[in-house]
Amino acid sequence: MRHGFRGRRFGRRSDHRTAMFANLCQSLIQHEQIVTTLPKAKDLRPVIEKLITLGKRGDLHARRQAIAQIKDVALVKKLFDVIGPRYKDRNGGYTRVLKAGFRFGDNAPLAVIEMVDRDVDAKGAVDRARNEAAAETQAAAA
Repeated sequence: MRHGFRGRRFGRRSDHRTAMFANLCQSLIQHEQIVTTLPKAKDLRPVIEKLITLGKRGDLHARRQAIAQIKDVALVKKLFDVIGPRYKDRNGGYTRVLKAGFRFGDNAPLAVIEMVDRDVDAKGAVDRARNEAAAETQAAAA
């Protein structure tokens, strides 16, 4: 019997699982919408919602707790300056999980996890900026 064992293991060690969820949280904060497998999305929801609650608190201790969990100071700044104030009047339910069919290859169920009042332009903005900078550098060199 496995009473009291909460959460899935995903065939990973605990440190690998922690790192996986930290990476998923980073991607979700950065892009505000990601596609992953359905079980990962369902297990990611409480992790990211606790981080958004820390962002709503906004104090130094909450900021340090968020940095300890997701390990990227720039994304923690976005969490506290942009995302936290966006949800200050909402009491939970910051994300939604939508089923998105099945993955080719292994037929794993896919899901889209996104923030409820997300910024549509945030998805891929970092990649667009990186490509524009590379194009400018290439044009200047030519």
